[in-house]
Amino acid sequence: MPATDFTILGGDKRIAYIAPVLAARGYRITCFHTSSIPLENNPAICHVSSIKKALENTSVIIAGIPFAQNDLLYCEQESAPVHISQLQRYLRKHHKLFGGVIPDGFRKTCEERGIACYDFMSDEPLALSNAVSTAEGAILEALKNKGTTLHRSDTLILGYGRCGRILTDKLRGLSAKVTVCSADHSELALALALGADSLPLAELASHIGKYEYIFNTIPACVLDRKCLEKITPSSLVIDIASNRSGADYTAARELGTPILFCPGLPGKYAPQSSAKHLTDYILNYCDLPVPEVISKSI
Repeated sequence: MPATDFTILGGDKRIAYIAPVLAARGYRITCFHTSSIPLENNPAICHVSSIKKALENTSVIIAGIPFAQNDLLYCEQESAPVHISQLQRYLRKHHKLFGGVIPDGFRKTCEERGIACYDFMSDEPLALSNAVSTAEGAILEALKNKGTTLHRSDTLILGYGRCGRILTDKLRGLSAKVTVCSADHSELALALALGADSLPLAELASHIGKYEYIFNTIPACVLDRKCLEKITPSSLVIDIASNRSGADYTAARELGTPILFCPGLPGKYAPQSSAKHLTDYILNYCDLPVPEVISKSI
């Protein structure tokens, strides 16, 4: 198998779209368990069925966001699961590894072996662009799954980090009546200063029943049974926190309270925009020579 500049492992469509972006810049790419996209039979892109082959003739490895789920390499495309220990087996010192939310244990092992790891989500500009795509995707999911407008709706945002702030701003732009719920008094003060209402997290269960739309961005179980019991049947709950961590899903099933879990929204709704941002980040940390021949841009 000829040498390639980049190997793409799994991921969703935003990761898959990196392949044609790199190919358009003159690089050669190997794909393993990559989400299906129209690659137009590009000769610069090849597919392999073995992780060993995927890694043996490459220098830069690009994995998904998240990097793994339950210690399995994250692949949106249905395929044979690959444990991250298999990836470790074939990594070499010359490799550079990119991914999102790389587990601490995996990263530590790589560092001990002299393998460079770069986490997409540790870069603030990249994390913010990801939050924009996530917020826009969450709004699309809300409009698709509830037969009412966001205009003048009572809307609750749980958490006021990157996603929470951007989502709040975009919903207020749609004239929703937005309340931000957080345990952080500084976050609540900022939300108030920027025009939203505020609700201390400790008071969530007492007030959650009044909201038509509930968006959770907190990666902890804030929607417990006590809160779920108060949510009205007509409300729409959208959980965009990672790994289904924002709610007690067992209690939700028992209570008949549906929760729409929406992972990977950037890959679903803005894969090409996300891919271009990710590619710029990757190339910034790679010392690969710029190809002499640059293909036509996609």
